[in-house]
This record gives sequence, structure tokens and C-alpha cells, in this order.
Amino acid sequence: MDELAAQIVSITAHTTLTEFTAEEWDRLNETAHPFLSYAFLSALEQSGSVGEQTGWDVLFLAAREEGSALLVGALPVYVKHHSYGEYVFDHSWAHAFERAGGRYYPKLLSAIPFTPVPGPRLLYDRRQPEIAARLLAALETLARQNQISSAHMNFITPSDRKTLEDRGWMIRTGVQFHWQNNNYHTFDDFLASLSSRKRKTLRKERQSLYQHGITFHQLTGADITSDHWDRFYQFYLATIEKKWGGAYLTEAFFHQIGASMAEHILLVMAEKDGQMIAGALNFVGQDTLYGRNWGCIEEIPNLHFETCYYQAIDFAISRGLTTVEAGAQGLHKVQRGYLPVYTYSAHWLADDNFAEAVSRFLRQEQQAVEQDARSIEAISPYRQDKPPEQGK
Repeated sequence: MDELAAQIVSITAHTTLTEFTAEEWDRLNETAHPFLSYAFLSALEQSGSVGEQTGWDVLFLAAREEGSALLVGALPVYVKHHSYGEYVFDHSWAHAFERAGGRYYPKLLSAIPFTPVPGPRLLYDRRQPEIAARLLAALETLARQNQISSAHMNFITPSDRKTLEDRGWMIRTGVQFHWQNNNYHTFDDFLASLSSRKRKTLRKERQSLYQHGITFHQLTGADITSDHWDRFYQFYLATIEKKWGGAYLTEAFFHQIGASMAEHILLVMAEKDGQMIAGALNFVGQDTLYGRNWGCIEEIPNLHFETCYYQAIDFAISRGLTTVEAGAQGLHKVQRGYLPVYTYSAHWLADDNFAEAVSRFLRQEQQAVEQDARSIEAISPYRQDKPPEQGK
């Protein structure tokens, strides 16, 4: 054990992010990942999107150095009373465990609520791996002492995956669809990399919207006003309630991120006849654009594709970003230039028999996921003689 790790004397649990300062938290977020930022996590909590009555009870773990109380490690954790808003589906596990007489909920989850975006979960100086081990040991002890069935960590990085595998956590494989910037200088450069048929389809989709008189606004920073957030929330609410029947994020959340992290936001707004009719919320990372939420109040063919996918690609090219991550699921993204990328989650189950059953399931599921990904790659829209560079 190295000198710094030996100085850590305690791991503490906190039921609010306000028990940390923004400075000490963001210092651990070495890649400045927007969803791990104090501003984003605080907006979720302060807006009531997580916390009391939501099924997402805040319980962050902290590692502090002896004497100075310096924060040297942290782990965002939530006590979950259901499995909604996670995008890694374990409802079948819960049903099986409860049919066998167990109690699956509450469970412990390290994830970014409502945000299926890969990123670090264990926050610590990567030169000090013992800090991560202590945080994980504390999480497992917390589960055992409180008779909690399981702990989970969703959308993890390769580094965290290795740490968790070495500790005996089970790894689950999933697939998302990401767009890679193959050194394009313009949107037309991207189109030129597609097969002739797909290139014509995309151009036709885009042209159909302009024929409807729809224009698009890419708003960042101070250009995003309170009125824009009011309108976007209407779009979000209309679309969420139409598809799923309940919105996770409150209106206050959108206004708060607009106030605290607008420089890291791209808000695409679609306008028709002087009225805003649709919008897409994106977050800007160091080299990646993250597409998150969208909504509309008027159904128009191809509006979703343009607002969410083509505008994101156009912005990424203009900013020199390497990747666009368009969120979970959506096979229709492939024909618009977004190719399959593996994602990973990690799972710890207290009951050994249950863990063995889940382990068998995960091995079978991984084979199916990999087979599906290979099949999807076979229908890539890119020219055979000019495949895109894969960044992940």
C-alpha cells in the first residue's frame, strides 16, 4: 500500500451533495465529464428530480485523507426502490429473486440518473488504486450490514471495469450507437463517406424539412434564455408522456443547468412559422457531444432525425469533436451513421446462489449481444471502400 492510501482513515456516506464543495468534487472529475460535474449532479438533487419520493435516495461515498480532511475519492451512489430510469434492465432479476422469497429492493446503484452515458463512476487519483478498492469495500459492507440484495454500477469505463472485475463483480455487456468523426471538415464530407443510396436518403430527409419551412438554431452559452427552457420543457413533457407516461426530470432541473453549465450545453431548437416546435438537449464534453433529451409539439416526418442526429453531427464537425453519443437503443440510428459500440455495467449480488444464476444468464446474454452487434455492423451505411474510423 502506498503512502497516500495509507493516510486514508475513513469512508463516509453522505445523503446530499451539499456536504461536498464544488471545488473538491470537480477536482476528482479529472476528465471534466459533464455528467459527473458538481453542477449536473447538484441540479438533479436541488430540482427534486432525485431524492425524496422519486425512488432515487442520494447516498454518496467519500474517502478523505487523514489530518487535512482532503477529499481523495468519491463514489456517486443512489439507494434505488425500483429499476426505472437506469437503461440497464434488471426487472427480470428482481422478479426471479422475489419469486424465490428474496427482497430485491432497495438496491444500491452507482450511476448518473436518467443518463445512459459511459463515464467514470469511481472518482480518485488513478495513481492510487487502493482508494477505489476501499470505496468498493465500503459499498459492499454497506449492502451486507443493511441486508441490501445487490450493488450495481452502470455505463462504466474500461478502467473501472477492470477494477470491478478484479474484485469479483459480474460484467454485463450492452450496445449503444455512436457516431465517429473521421476527420470530416463539413457535413458534406460525412455524406461522402456513405453509400450512394444512404447519402441520397439523408439528403432527402433533410431537404423535406426545409421544404416545410423549418429552420434550426444551435444555441450554446448565453444564447440560451429562460424562454428557451420553458419551451423545451413543454416539448420534453409532451414527448415523454406520450411514450412512457411520466417525466423523470422536473422543469426546475432544466433551468438550473441553464444557469450553472450553459457553456457545456448545446440546445437545438426547430422553428416553424415563427414558433419553436421541437428541441434536443445535448451536453458538450472534452471530445464528445452527448445527446440526451428531445421533444416536439408537432409531428413532422424526419424532424426527430434532423433535430437529434444530423444537427448533432453538424455541430460536432464544426467543433472538431470526435464522437457523438446519441443515448440508449435505437436501431434506426445505424442508417444515419451511428454504429454499434459496446457498453458495460457491473453487478455485485449478496446471495451466492442468486449470483451464480445471474452469472449464467450474463454469459448467454453476452453471446447474443455480440452476435446482434456483428449483424448490425453488416448493414453499415458507410461505403465499403471508406469505412469510418472507430474510436471505441
